Amino acid sequence: MIKQLDETQLKNRMNSRVRNNRIWKFIFLLSTLFGLVVLAILMIRVVMDGMTFLDMDFLTGRLSTDPDRAGIMGALIGTVWVMLVVIPVTLIVGVGTAIYLELYAKKGKFKSFIETNISNLAGVPSIVYGLLGLTVFVRLMEFGNVVLAGGFTLSLLVLPILIVSAQEALRAVPGHLAEASYGMGATKWQTIRRVILPAALPSILTGSILSLSRAIGETAPLTVLGIPALLIPFPEGLFDTFTALPMQIYYWTLDSSLVAEYANLAAATIIVLLALLFLLNSVAIFIRSKFQHRY
Repeated sequence: MIKQLDETQLKNRMNSRVRNNRIWKFIFLLSTLFGLVVLAILMIRVVMDGMTFLDMDFLTGRLSTDPDRAGIMGALIGTVWVMLVVIPVTLIVGVGTAIYLELYAKKGKFKSFIETNISNLAGVPSIVYGLLGLTVFVRLMEFGNVVLAGGFTLSLLVLPILIVSAQEALRAVPGHLAEASYGMGATKWQTIRRVILPAALPSILTGSILSLSRAIGETAPLTVLGIPALLIPFPEGLFDTFTALPMQIYYWTLDSSLVAEYANLAAATIIVLLALLFLLNSVAIFIRSKFQHRY
């Protein structure tokens, strides 16, 4: 009798677990579908509103107060210039910091203090970094609202994300690889450069994709820096005034309450920004896959 009771309880427990699993699976499926539906609606709306203005004249034209003649070439060039600053600064400083914290810094209160603050900085609102960039790069260093100041500010914004992801990538490298390298007489730096970094590179590139994707679409820090939207000259160097695609989207969205066509211009600029973002991500994913197969 006791044996039959135990079997009945076990069966009921298994049925309950199966039922709970199906319920949660259905909830997660609904959550995924909800996000996909909202994204699809947003993309369809943007494409329908922006495709009528998206042509070569729009891509190669200068900014203008006339919606029919307005173009985004200046904003597109400014975005590329800013990313030419953000990419090397973020990768060199971010990966270098992660290597020091994971492979050189000794365990203790100082290391724990630094890692805790880096993790907290990843959640700081972007406008705070804009205020920091305004104080340090624009006013203290007297750069002004130029490409270099904007690139450094956005680099500070995304550095914590890259540092944390690079640390996780370095931790994930099997310890026996480094031990085998040391056993063959390699120095610590040789082991890091030839063994640990190549093995961690795919995951580091994944973190780079996330951080650079955030940088290319940020508006708040550039607004605080005083980056203009209606800029006629094209930037030609790091110390030139510039505008960027997110800024142009922001201002055209605001002006759409006065001129309805500006909403279509903003939608067309969103399409260009997404295409640039997808291109950047595709290149990074290709490089990541190549190194993943290699190592």
